[in-house]
Amino acid sequence: MSYIVFENIEKYYGENHVLKNTNLSIPQGEFVTLLGSSGCGKSTLLRCLAGLEVVTSGRIFLDGEDITFLNPKDRNIGMIFQQYSLFPNMNVYNNISFGLRMKKAKKDTIDDLVKNTLKMVNLQGYEKRYPYQLSGGEQQRVALARCIVTKPKVLLLDEPLSAIDAKLRKSLQSRIKEIHKELNMTSIFVTHDQDEAMTMSDTIHIMKDGIIEQSGNPFEIYSNPKTIFTAAFVGNYNILESEQFSKLTSQEYSAHPRIVIRPETIEISPIELEESKESYIISGKIIDILPQGNIIRYTVDINSISLKVDVLFNDLNLYILGQRVYLKLKKNHCIGL
Repeated sequence: MSYIVFENIEKYYGENHVLKNTNLSIPQGEFVTLLGSSGCGKSTLLRCLAGLEVVTSGRIFLDGEDITFLNPKDRNIGMIFQQYSLFPNMNVYNNISFGLRMKKAKKDTIDDLVKNTLKMVNLQGYEKRYPYQLSGGEQQRVALARCIVTKPKVLLLDEPLSAIDAKLRKSLQSRIKEIHKELNMTSIFVTHDQDEAMTMSDTIHIMKDGIIEQSGNPFEIYSNPKTIFTAAFVGNYNILESEQFSKLTSQEYSAHPRIVIRPETIEISPIELEESKESYIISGKIIDILPQGNIIRYTVDINSISLKVDVLFNDLNLYILGQRVYLKLKKNHCIGL
């Protein structure tokens, strides 16, 4: 049974149509990501659930209750923003305990909950520090602790890691997912970063122009895009017109207007490869080499058609500009859209 339901949600800002008949169901306990580019409506949908925005039409349900017009403070939803929004005049203890004090919890209860939550975010001993004494990552962990200490029904995270450096971001991604599992929470994460979405999510909902473009687990989204937008946004696919694909493979035009191929599924070799019923063999010249850490991306030109090819970095896989190479395209990895 769905724990959170968005039913026919419409949202306008003046004449700007931000959410367009959006329907979405989220099971309890899942870590769900709304993934899309800036302005697609993902943060607006999150803010409607939190009660920070009022829908133009449609209904929102949480645990069977219609909360569409419920006061935000009565929804028992926690939200973390890109800006940490800590109280600068309060120390870490008072920042984290703020929600509990507003609920008039007992002092002993507050002390225990704050202590346990600080341990959960690895900030033991930071109780008396003020926000200006903390790094960006530490401030974000305080914001997370302040949010989860009240045990909300749902945790909302609106691009909370986008202002943090890459190495620390990876660490916080892992910790947020661990806390989600430890507390058995229902969490909704908003990001424009496909790698972040793939790393953290049980389910990804890709948004474009106020609608849900595609939904699925990370593997489904990555390996089986249903639209050109999804293929372009997730996975750096090679996107070929039907005529281009026909020219490459010497086949008749595909029934699909476009063919997409993931760069890492293409086999590259300095010697001619053996063709089979399951694959196409083509040859071309390397026109660009882009190192990407443990991956090298080669761009191969085949009769003025370019294909990106990703290979793991090692001494055996090094090619040079202008070198002729052979590519194997497996037919089951050539997806028609």
